[in-house]
Amino acid sequence: MAAERFYYTTPLYYLNAKPHIGHAYCTVLVDAMTRFRRLFGDEVHFLTGTDEHGQKVQKAADQRGLTPQQHVDELHAAFRDLWPDLHVHYDDFIRTTEPRHVRAVQTLLQRLHDQGDIYVQDYAGWYSTAAERFWAEDDLVDGKCPDTGLEVQYITERNYFFRMSKYGAALRAHIVANPGFIRPANRANEVLGFLDKGLQDLCISRPKERLSWGIPIPFDEDYVTYVWFDALTNYIAALGWPDDPEFPKWWPHAHHFIGKDILTTHSVYWTTMLMAAGVALPQSITATGWWLSGDRKMSKSLGNVVDPLGMKDVYGPEVLRYFLLRDMVVGLDSNFTEEALVRRNNSDLANDLGNLARRAAGLVGRYFGGRVPEGGAPTPDEEEIIAEARTLHGRVQDLVAELQLHTAIEETMQLVRRLNKYMTDTAPFKTIKTHPAAAARSLYTVLEGLRHAACLLGPVMPEKMAELTDALGAAPTTNIHDLRWGGLVPGSVLKMEEALFPRRDLPVTEAPAPAPAKPPKGAGDGAKAQAAPASSPEGVIAFDDFMKVVLRVATVREAERVSGSDKLLRLQVDLGEERRQVVAGIGKQFAPEDLVGRQVVMVANLAPRKIFKLESQGMILAVDTPDGGLALLQPTREVPPGAQAH
Repeated sequence: MAAERFYYTTPLYYLNAKPHIGHAYCTVLVDAMTRFRRLFGDEVHFLTGTDEHGQKVQKAADQRGLTPQQHVDELHAAFRDLWPDLHVHYDDFIRTTEPRHVRAVQTLLQRLHDQGDIYVQDYAGWYSTAAERFWAEDDLVDGKCPDTGLEVQYITERNYFFRMSKYGAALRAHIVANPGFIRPANRANEVLGFLDKGLQDLCISRPKERLSWGIPIPFDEDYVTYVWFDALTNYIAALGWPDDPEFPKWWPHAHHFIGKDILTTHSVYWTTMLMAAGVALPQSITATGWWLSGDRKMSKSLGNVVDPLGMKDVYGPEVLRYFLLRDMVVGLDSNFTEEALVRRNNSDLANDLGNLARRAAGLVGRYFGGRVPEGGAPTPDEEEIIAEARTLHGRVQDLVAELQLHTAIEETMQLVRRLNKYMTDTAPFKTIKTHPAAAARSLYTVLEGLRHAACLLGPVMPEKMAELTDALGAAPTTNIHDLRWGGLVPGSVLKMEEALFPRRDLPVTEAPAPAPAKPPKGAGDGAKAQAAPASSPEGVIAFDDFMKVVLRVATVREAERVSGSDKLLRLQVDLGEERRQVVAGIGKQFAPEDLVGRQVVMVANLAPRKIFKLESQGMILAVDTPDGGLALLQPTREVPPGAQAH
């Protein structure tokens, strides 16, 4: 397949607050897209940056007793310094206060003015300082700004306008003719609906007497440029528009990634500006969803913003990257909770991926001197795994092209889970005694499968997957077309000393205080009588109480004794959608190897608790037998892991 070229951009982040999880998500998403494209053999240029002009910046600087330039010089570093901490590697970082940007904005303004697409007139309307834009009276909601819900003020002043309405029909035709231009499709429909209401001209100036912090209008020194006309130009300014030779190399391959709250500015303002300037439109504009907290958009005013630095410092940047990309569908909203992040880490990364690598490396260290064993001729089962891995390469490329990164990640993890099951089924820790060649072949298959998974997950977790590849004794694969089965060289030394992904305890949240008891119905203010509880036989519970207990069938994937205890076993159980760790006191009745592959019934909604310093995330059910032993509760025939008992 011939190499393609991509110019990927994040929005410019406005310097009115510190970076939050929404900023982190969009930037990590573009970084992962960049890394995937390079893995596929494509050329990519990745741009991010900061938006530093406007009334809110000027006001914030005044409140701090700083000049606006001093203020933005300090705040932009919060963004610039965060990205390397999240293992984001951009090619260019642009600030709207840079000379190259100012030059491009003034060139664009002058060009549009000279051709008659910018005119001056008096204008009266409701102005929102928070949104930095005018609104018609019909737009207001309860007399306030529809975007921010804050106060507006009626202003009459002379300003410059861009003839945006002139390009509305052409823009509509382009959107209809190019279904992938605005993604996802429902966002394209929103823009078409906006255009169908009739496109108005855009006010693109502010008088210096009201706002001095902005790029001066080149044809009128009494005005500065409207912040959106300024900021949007960064995408071509960074490529040296209009005369830098880098511009025609990259601009025809532009793809913008933005938050859905700035869809109109990018899909209408920016596109009509480009049309007026005679510059081709970008290939695509992708609107991502919002990270929600308790089903509400994260907002500084609501106090529910998640600090990505805080999450990164606690769980590591690679775990945070994995969670953001695995749990958000591009274009849809998703809920962020610390508990969900921890569960994703424990289930996918610690249990499925990390523990498989540790187990395989441990067996290789014990039986093969810590060196990759010979694979030999594959069995039919191994041929299936090899075919699955080869198919996965193409699937991941297709899914990334469709922006389905969450599915690409999940299908790669399905390969990892397939390897876990294969290792359990082939039991190399048993066959080593009777068929050492079969044990060697099993372990080679697992290690080689892990190498393929590490390559495909590399754009998501670049440093951890590089660490895993190195621990396998393999060379990094920089192009997916070079990723072939059998690339892991027998005899290579394994260097897997520590767990890749430590398990984490679920965050502890304080239970709400119980509501005060209500007095009996009809009691006076001074009454001390309490309602008597309904009588019931001792030990009997209500049906509603029983229905709170969730019983599910789990398949035991791993089992080992807990060091220092003669009765505790540490089990890794498969519940279909997730894996969990359960500590069970059945070690005197069952050997660990006898439990692997067996299905059991467990209480799945029991609060986690520590047993022997290990977190147990459920309870395996068993009954006493007449001979003093234990019998495990289990289905009479195999059922899908996670099936609920009724």
